[in-house]
Amino acid sequence: MLPGGGADKGETRIKAAMRELREETGLKPYYAKYLFRHVGKVHKSHGHGYFQDHHTVCLVKATGIPRPHHEVKYVAYYKPGSTVRISGVTREIIEKYYGYKKRSKIKQRQLSIVNKILEWFT
Repeated sequence: MLPGGGADKGETRIKAAMRELREETGLKPYYAKYLFRHVGKVHKSHGHGYFQDHHTVCLVKATGIPRPHHEVKYVAYYKPGSTVRISGVTREIIEKYYGYKKRSKIKQRQLSIVNKILEWFT
């Protein structure tokens, strides 16, 4: 799930991610870790000038059943090829996450191989 929103004054990005998840879905977060930053493309604003999205992406574990809250109209699950409509920046973040996940699996396999080699020598 990709709830959005900003951090309140004095709030860390991780705490903001947990709060936004709770506020927008009703889920109860109990763990979060930073994954990566995403800087979006420069877009023309609805008002004046241009803007660029900056996102801190976190993995948040939570309990409960997600239900729409506050400004959220519905909750849907997205995977590549699904018919769920998402924004361009959300698609970019998801693609970046899949790349991150793939690299993490490769690193885990590499560490596993290193650990097995070390076990042979001990």
